[in-house]
Amino acid sequence: MFKFKFLLWVIAQLLKKSAKKNPACAEYIKGKDLVFQIQTQSGSGRHYTVKDGKVKSSSGLTEEPTFTLTFKDPQVAMNILTAKDKKAFMLGIQNKDLVISGNFAEVMWFQGLTKFLKPGKK
Repeated sequence: MFKFKFLLWVIAQLLKKSAKKNPACAEYIKGKDLVFQIQTQSGSGRHYTVKDGKVKSSSGLTEEPTFTLTFKDPQVAMNILTAKDKKAFMLGIQNKDLVISGNFAEVMWFQGLTKFLKPGKK
């Protein structure tokens, strides 16, 4: 569980840094106003707010996220979120190890945001 929570925190730090230092990321999030969360079925997770060109994050869940990524358990989440194979996300959905709820258009937007998670990625 600790590794999962740490990974969610790292995601927050990478997004914050990219929003500040990477002009392409700043442009990508410009004008966005949404809250999303990543969690396990048991309810452990973190939520992220994208607003006013900034990314903020808090531990725990929020009541009305724009969308939620819910993983079967922390280990499954770690495997999917850290996979080098881009198909891992889709396989997780097919296997019901990952359930997505909420605004699917914003989920697609989020998938574009993930390219800024790699350190040093432009």
